[in-house]
Order: sequence, then C-alpha cells, then structure tokens
Amino acid sequence: MEEPSNTVDQRGQLRQAPESFLSTELIASISSAGVNAERRGLLRAALTAALATAAGSSAIAASVGDDPDIVNLPEWSRTLGKPVLANPYGQPSKFEANIVRRQSPGLTQTDQSSVAFTPLQNLFGCITPSGLHFERHHQGWVDIDPRRHRLMINGLVREPLVFTLEDLLRMPSVSRMHFLECGANTAQEWGNSAVPTVQYSHGMLSGSEWTGVPLSVLLERAGFDKAANYLLAEGADGSGMTRTISMEAALDDAIVAYGQNGEMLRPEQGYPLRLVVPGVQGVSWVKWLRRLEVGDKPYATKDEASHYVDLMPDGQMRQYAAIQEAKSVITAPSGGQKLLQRGYYCITGLAWSGRGTVRKVEVSTDGGRNWREARLEGTPQSKMLTRFNFDWVWQNSPALLQSRVHDSTGYIQPQRAQLVAARGTRSIYHNNAIQTWRVRDTGEVDNVQLG
Repeated sequence: MEEPSNTVDQRGQLRQAPESFLSTELIASISSAGVNAERRGLLRAALTAALATAAGSSAIAASVGDDPDIVNLPEWSRTLGKPVLANPYGQPSKFEANIVRRQSPGLTQTDQSSVAFTPLQNLFGCITPSGLHFERHHQGWVDIDPRRHRLMINGLVREPLVFTLEDLLRMPSVSRMHFLECGANTAQEWGNSAVPTVQYSHGMLSGSEWTGVPLSVLLERAGFDKAANYLLAEGADGSGMTRTISMEAALDDAIVAYGQNGEMLRPEQGYPLRLVVPGVQGVSWVKWLRRLEVGDKPYATKDEASHYVDLMPDGQMRQYAAIQEAKSVITAPSGGQKLLQRGYYCITGLAWSGRGTVRKVEVSTDGGRNWREARLEGTPQSKMLTRFNFDWVWQNSPALLQSRVHDSTGYIQPQRAQLVAARGTRSIYHNNAIQTWRVRDTGEVDNVQLG
C-alpha cells in the first residue's frame, strides 16, 4: 500500500468544540451512544448561543492577548491581492495541497491500468470535486479530439445512426446527481487485511452531477427492437472496454453524458462522451463511448466473463451482478485520524444505494450492539450519495464506530459476518458490508474487522 505523503494534513487530527460551549446538564444528556433525542434541540440552541457570545467569555478573552494572529493585522490584510485572472482556471489553495487522490500499487499492475482513490475523509457534502473524482483505467486515459469523435447506434434497430458531439449538444438534455462506485470498491476488506484509511477502503466512490442526453431518446430515434433485452456499450480507449447493459437500465435513467459538475467531462472521466448507468458498477459506465449495439442476449465480453464476476463459496462465479447494493461508511473519525482530547465530536459519513434512495442511517459506537439514528443532510436523491451526521461525546475510552443504511426498498446494509456467510471470502467485487473503525483510548483510529 502506498505510504501517505510526508506533508502534514491538519485535518487528520480531529478537534472538538471547547467544552465551555456545553453546560454540565447538556453534557449529561449526551452519552457515548449519542444525543438524547429530546435534548437535541436544546443542544443546538446552546451551541448557537455560545458561538454568538463567545467573544465575551473569559476563556476567549484570556487568549486574545496571547495570540498574535488576533492582535496583529496579517500581511494579506495590508496588501493588494492577486489579479482576477491570476489563475484562468481556478485551483485549490496551496494549503490544501495534501488533499489529493492516491494510487494503490497492490490493486493494479501498471501505471496505465490504474486506480486513483478519492480522499473521502477530507470532503464535505455529497458532491465530489472533479479534480478529486476517483479514476479507474484499464489502459490509461486518452484526450480525444471531440471534432473527430463519433457515437454509433446499431444492431437490432430500424435505422443505424451515427452522432457527432455537436449533434448531441443540440438535443434536449438532463442534469442529474448520481454516485459512481467501482465494483471492486472495498475489495481488500473481503479477506483478513484491513487497509489503513477510508481513502483506500472506500475511495473508489464519488458523486457528481452528470449532464447529457437520455439514452432512451437516442434508442427511440434509432427505432430499437422492443423485444431486445440488452445493449453492448463500447469505448474508444486502447483496452477496447465493452460491457453488457440491460435494456431495463438503458430505458430507465441512463444518460449519454458530456458534462460533469457543470463543465465538459474531463479526459480522465471519458471526454467527450461517457455512459452513465445510475446504480450500476462503474465499469459499466463506459468512457470515451463510441458504440451502442442493441442485442437479444448478454455479450459475455472479456471484461465480464473473466473479470467483474463474483467467486462464490461453491467455486462457481456469479456473472452480471452489476447493481451496487446499499452501503455506508463513516468518513470521520476514520482510519489514520486521531481524536486529540475528550469531548464532543460530530461523526459524519456517506450512504448510498444502487436500487433507490437512502431512507435512514444508523450509527453504533459499540460495534453494533446498540444503534441510534443519524441526521441526513438535505433531501436524499435517487442513486446518489447522502451525507449523514451523528452527535457523540468521546470520554477517552475505546469505541467501535459503525454505520448502516436502510434504503427505499427496505434493504438493510449487512454486517460483515452476514455477507461472508452468503458470499465467502474469495470474492473481489460488491462488498457492501458494515465498516468498523476502532477508536483507542489514546484517540488513534484504525481499521478493524468484526465477525
């Protein structure tokens, strides 16, 4: 596993709000399992009031004279700033330079067959910045001239068609938010190994807004055979990536996308065209999309006959298991981080389901013996990441942090032992088991496996 950069990431250590923000009565209403539901409103009000009056408190006042960054005007407040177009394409602050994708040599063999893991522990909300979106390439990425790129639709259609990018840009479009997860995300958790951070355990996951033409519109224009059940999607990269897509998914919410997060796709994400198949494993979201063939049976291509299949306990392989089942993970506190001192913390993480919408997320601080409901940020979107938060007071004692999601179909994320009982431990793909982070009494957080 690649070693983290030597640059110090201050967000790797979690600080809690000063205890003076919480009264003795409120502290008593928060246990190691979370906030008593009846007291949550009172807690919020107390925190708001404390923040509003903090400047007058003795604790804050005592520190003013000792902190040069308060009493002295900094240099950036005494000089002109940089010109408006100093960076024609905006860049993150230099102080955030350590927040980058990282590669795991253990999962791939060459620089071209590569994975870049998203730093989930450093992100907020549910949208992944395009520059931090995870990548999986089978033969490197290419930067295609959009004027020469073509998309063909053929097979069981009334009229084979060829579209240019300009053709597609003139057609009615949609913009929808969906998660993208590699089928091999959390692959190394199947065995007895436990990778150190959430970036490596769950980092083949991102959420974006995708813009393009509904695939159903293109298929209707070509006059597809209504008895056809499958599509073959083919990419223009050197690996010749091809995947079977069910017609059900193609006609539901699939998109031929040219936009991501408000701009054109980046080359690493399939510029100028990629297939978006919400809820389905990332390998089926074929990049540099150049052909869609309508057929009457699965194609059993090289990347779905020998790869992206699930090895079952009886030695058989489960094929075409494309849906990413409901899953969640706590991103902070998480492996590699440290709680600096006892007190209040907000446990936060992400939940998602390839079959619909996140309905509820629960958090346990004792390894799954007791569960309490977390707060969801905003209104959950279908087949999209949902951020959750949970109030917790750490008392310098060991804890086992877990989250589990309930989706709109009634499915509940399984414990690892439940998943292993059904699937064994020789698989690679589709691991959606509950993740456990151990908090030591020293505050260090690491990855452990229960069951």
